[in-house]
Amino acid sequence: MSRINEKFAELKRKNEKALIAYIMMGFPNEKATITTVRGLVKGGADIIELGFPFSDPLADGPVIQNASTVSLEKGTNISKFFNLVKKIRKETDIPLVLMTYTNILYHMGYEKFISEAKKAGIDGFILPDMSIEESEEYTKSAENKADTIFLISPNTTKTRIEKIAKISTGFLYLVAVFGTTGVKTSIKNYTLTAIKNVKKQTKGKIPVGIGFGVSTPEDVKKYINAGADAVIVGSAYLKLIEKTKPTQLESKITSFTKSLKKQTMWQNDSELKI
Repeated sequence: MSRINEKFAELKRKNEKALIAYIMMGFPNEKATITTVRGLVKGGADIIELGFPFSDPLADGPVIQNASTVSLEKGTNISKFFNLVKKIRKETDIPLVLMTYTNILYHMGYEKFISEAKKAGIDGFILPDMSIEESEEYTKSAENKADTIFLISPNTTKTRIEKIAKISTGFLYLVAVFGTTGVKTSIKNYTLTAIKNVKKQTKGKIPVGIGFGVSTPEDVKKYINAGADAVIVGSAYLKLIEKTKPTQLESKITSFTKSLKKQTMWQNDSELKI
């Protein structure tokens, strides 16, 4: 069983949902990344998504695009990324997911990249631009090595969700809003409906995580209440990293994470009216 599956099984036993935190590796520097990870672990994050910077990030809003640019300018490359993952692994066994774009893996070769990533301590991959039609080589290379987490959106058809759920492992990533990632958005009724529908369709075979625009404890509470198994918070963390002094970074990340995690323990058995 993968670290990600073990984590979801553990949370199920505790009647909790998962808080997944996204950060950009090397933003604003390597030291800040290590400090942030310490804060996330102390604050109770369940899984950490590590962004590898890409020059043309299609799914990312301005906050993540900016972090990606800064990381690339600071010289983040594959070998530095893997070395940083190894450093993180010396401190924690928290599940780590690599989020980047297909071209990065394709360039090195799926088999080689995934083996190197696993060796460094990566447990799964999210490639927003990877379509299921072109995923065979990727999923075969990852088999028994790492989880392959695919994205769906509120308007993905039932037939397509079925196909995506079959080849996804770890969890299904439901995009909360149409468009790119980012902090500023209101929770849409169509998203809450989508959570319920996807949960009904997948029948608990794979956890459903929700991301894009999730930024406050209130957001987390609403999505958990609608039935999500995990919430993914990214841009809000990057904004916090950007505006916080290095000396206060770990404590600020810890307290923000605690405020989010608290809501994943919040259970309401009554149906949320939509």
